[in-house]
Amino acid sequence: MADRKPMKDRSFPIAGIYVPVKRRATLDPDKVAAIAESMLTDGQKTPVLVRQDGDRYVLVEGLHRLEAARSLGEAAIVGTLVQARRR
Repeated sequence: MADRKPMKDRSFPIAGIYVPVKRRATLDPDKVAAIAESMLTDGQKTPVLVRQDGDRYVLVEGLHRLEAARSLGEAAIVGTLVQARRR
């Protein structure tokens, strides 16, 4: 097996992250509010996961963190770029 370099966290523009409709349906406003409050006091602890799809990024994991950052008026969020699953 080839060595894989660990992915580095970086900043992604929130406006450039697409959230699939199925994933949006699982949004819990109370959880978003709690995470937003935590982000204000402790910062973002865990990066979101995104994959590239052409010119945009698609959210893989971290819906509530993304929406919490958006609710705080943030323009960007820390995330990790992952590879799309191969079928």
